[in-house]
Amino acid sequence: MSDRVVLAYSGGLDTSVAIGWIAEETNAEVVAVAVDVGQGGEDLETVRKRALACGAAEAVVADARAEFAEQYCLPALQANAMYMDQYPLVSALSRPLIAKYLTDAARQHGADTVAHGCTGKGNDQVRFEVGIGALAPEMKVLAPVRDFAWTREKAIDWAERHGLPIDVSNKSPYSIDQNVWGRAVETGFLEDIWNAPIEDVYSYTADPTQSRDPDEVVITFDQGVPVAIDGTAVTPLQAVTELNRRAGAQGVGRLDMVEDRLVGIKSREIYEAPGALALITAHRELEAVTLERDLARFKRTVQQRWGELVYDGLWFSPLKTSLDSFIADTQRHVSGQIRMTLHAGSAVVTGRSSEQSLYDFNLATYDEGDSFDQELAKGFVQLWGLPSKIAAKREQYH
Repeated sequence: MSDRVVLAYSGGLDTSVAIGWIAEETNAEVVAVAVDVGQGGEDLETVRKRALACGAAEAVVADARAEFAEQYCLPALQANAMYMDQYPLVSALSRPLIAKYLTDAARQHGADTVAHGCTGKGNDQVRFEVGIGALAPEMKVLAPVRDFAWTREKAIDWAERHGLPIDVSNKSPYSIDQNVWGRAVETGFLEDIWNAPIEDVYSYTADPTQSRDPDEVVITFDQGVPVAIDGTAVTPLQAVTELNRRAGAQGVGRLDMVEDRLVGIKSREIYEAPGALALITAHRELEAVTLERDLARFKRTVQQRWGELVYDGLWFSPLKTSLDSFIADTQRHVSGQIRMTLHAGSAVVTGRSSEQSLYDFNLATYDEGDSFDQELAKGFVQLWGLPSKIAAKREQYH
């Protein structure tokens, strides 16, 4: 091992303890790297100073919110990515970005080892280590929480014995991970899948059962990119942030699911993703207007696989890269406006408009002005059903 280790630093108990523990066990200097992907909480300077106070030789902090929204959330939006048809990949999207910052810092600071604070039960250990391996195959990985069976009690004891500036008195009963794309909550009483979540689980969303006036919003897309809300230009980060606020205020975006983890176990997760789910709902509806039928059908297969790859930590895989190219090409005509009503936990599309629309009113209408030649339909139906008809005759006479 080199004389420097780069550590993915969150500012919490485990990674704060990891700074001193790694230095003590390996005789290496620790470079702490904290990446802001919109998780909120303490400002980056506070996190940086804590890392130094906990013994880091250097502390690197990066505001990556715009990069996260543009290069990770936006591809997920264009893929309509929903793992198990429900989960919009909240945590999975941020891990490859953090892995990139870790490997960049390792090379910059002359380290040959990257460390993280993941446990052995979760998906994030895979996402970090596979991502690091793809970006910097020469790097070694250290995972003290997983590999040395740390418990919260051991970490608290270590912090107290070494006088670390960490408040261990207040402990949330939940394990929480959040970023601009959404929020994930697990553990505590939620591990009993019969227990219903209570309101204090939620932070990004208001109680959808509480009465409030509906909120109508118009989202403008240009080639699959949200570029305006109610006529005001926005960046991808601003689009997600604004819809987190507005859709979240209406209780949109709550999920309670048992998901299949990559490591082979089932896990009960509570998610909040108001902005992500509102945007995906709008984007899907605009694609329904602008994508040709066979392309739309095939894209649904591609985007399901895309979501599985990202969930499984394969952001940098050759297949994911190739699927990116296909999805990007499908967005050439996905431009227009979607009107939605946000209310009582739902985001309901009420209007669609696009100069790239494949919807032809004169072909669709049943009223005066119908341009559809219904005489052609008879022969089409006969030819379309001919294989089934021939097969049915065979079954009848054999």
